[in-house]
Amino acid sequence: QVQLVESGGGLVQPGGSLRLSCAASGNGFSIRTKGWFRQAQGKQRELVADIDSGGTTKYADSVQGRFTISGDNVKNAVYLQMNSLKPEDTAVYFCRYIGVYYTHYWGQGTQVTVSS
Repeated sequence: QVQLVESGGGLVQPGGSLRLSCAASGNGFSIRTKGWFRQAQGKQRELVADIDSGGTTKYADSVQGRFTISGDNVKNAVYLQMNSLKPEDTAVYFCRYIGVYYTHYWGQGTQVTVSS
């Protein structure tokens, strides 16, 4: 059973940076894809970025050039480096793993607020 825990969220001024981390509770499983989603108040949850087991990454157009996703397969962790943050990046960010049998695992979410 996989449990995901996010960390690194907080309050940051526009133009600032944050690094989100997500770690799984155990290593007795295989993961196909690791990703980050976000959900702003009153809006639908959207994919921000993901990375597959081969290291291929994908980004939402809104964050391209500003965010970088990376993974550590040994630690079963995924990270999201967020630079040049904008107020519209304000949301709850969730990590999501897809297991080898296509089971989806979600973290509890971490709040990111970009405001002056």
